[in-house]
Amino acid sequence: MAAEPLRILALGDSLTAGYGLTPEDGFPSQLQRKLIAMGYSARVLNGGVSGDTSAGGLARLDWALSDRPTHAIVELGANDGLRGLDPAAMRANLDAIIQRLQNAGIAVLFTGMRAPPNLGRSYETSFNKVFPELAKKHNVVFYPFFLSGVAARPALNLADGLHPNRDGVAAIVDRIAPFVVRLLKDRKQG
Repeated sequence: MAAEPLRILALGDSLTAGYGLTPEDGFPSQLQRKLIAMGYSARVLNGGVSGDTSAGGLARLDWALSDRPTHAIVELGANDGLRGLDPAAMRANLDAIIQRLQNAGIAVLFTGMRAPPNLGRSYETSFNKVFPELAKKHNVVFYPFFLSGVAARPALNLADGLHPNRDGVAAIVDRIAPFVVRLLKDRKQG
């Protein structure tokens, strides 16, 4: 009998939801295809909501957990930064999300985000340090910047310059895949 597929919750905002893309071209679908091609029996659950902040992600966590994920990728914070929200509040929200996932026995891959530079050096410093500090605190697999290699590259983004296009998502999936594999290996399912 075949093993039950791994159920990976992608909890995030428009970057996870696939804003401006068909469902097949969004992050969850592309990551699922990549993992299957790598030999993993995996289903990636789209827990992305466009416009969501860390507070929104925390508020809907119970709903997201109803799909009984075995693993989670947490990608939140971009909208907190775009709205200039308090990094301390974002830290508390993300801290609570990671803690609740771990308490539920779900292995976590935490992705970082960077503050927009127009909010000043002090805000940028406070915001950017939240992600590595929480990753260290909770001892989770950490991918430092979700948009690594894609941010500010017009050929990999939609016309708005903020959201990756199909090729941009493919680049994200290629870069994050080794971290997802680490997540899956850190917590063997059986």
